[in-house]
Amino acid sequence: MSALLKTALAAGALLLAGAANAADTAVAIKGNTGADMGQVQLSEGPTGVLLRLELKGLTPGWHAVHFHEKADCSDPKFQSAGAHINHAAAKKPHGLLNPAGPDMGDLPNIYAGPDGMAHAQIFSALVSMKGQGDRPALQDADGSSIVVHANPDDYATQPIGGAGDRVACGVIK
Repeated sequence: MSALLKTALAAGALLLAGAANAADTAVAIKGNTGADMGQVQLSEGPTGVLLRLELKGLTPGWHAVHFHEKADCSDPKFQSAGAHINHAAAKKPHGLLNPAGPDMGDLPNIYAGPDGMAHAQIFSALVSMKGQGDRPALQDADGSSIVVHANPDDYATQPIGGAGDRVACGVIK
């Protein structure tokens, strides 16, 4: 293979990588007082969505994270985000460990260290960005949100696994 062809292929690969990254969605996460608590990057994959969470200002320990049905974090308790995303046809109960679940908003817990920072990557095969694979779309007409809770999710208890108050929220449009 000629050096020119190798260079062209490498440039093409870089362009494709840039195009894939351009499709990523960055979501700013705010706390109950409106303080910046970091960001979540969402990337569509062929079978679901990859989240990269970079959060700060959390109470040290485990925290539940869920996708909620509305792109609305306007009230300080984030009740405006609505309930978990739950595909109308499926309407499953909450809980990654629930034999009849999970609902489409369920995600694994994250851990905040002593400094209040949490860094995690999570994959959800339960949703999509725009409705791919007949999975609920995070970027549907009214959008959705990602909510961080004060406590960990026990992955079974109804309705939210004992996750407690909503302490941070970000709008997905």
